[in-house]
Amino acid sequence: MGIRKSNKVSQKAMIKQIMKRCSSIGKKHGYENDEGLPMDVPKGHFVVYVGENRSRYIVPISILERPEFLSLLHQAEEEFGFDHDMGLTIPCDEQVFQSLTSFLR
Repeated sequence: MGIRKSNKVSQKAMIKQIMKRCSSIGKKHGYENDEGLPMDVPKGHFVVYVGENRSRYIVPISILERPEFLSLLHQAEEEFGFDHDMGLTIPCDEQVFQSLTSFLR
């Protein structure tokens, strides 16, 4: 039971770090709304880049609670880390990502 709680705390910390990072990237690039996100990103959503071509996807924040998406975030952290200016990049094939996110919504 203790492992599950510490894992949940770790996930919450990771999600906070991701959201803070996404917000700071937007501010760095001069986006003009209060959240520091591009104008085409609706409230309650964030941008990820997927695949070799870094295709841009807008996904709902609610997806962050799903274990399947958290697994992708762990892979992203291991491969790229979260301290870079490239945006949140998911190391996943685009078709796999589209299939997964359509299932999770």
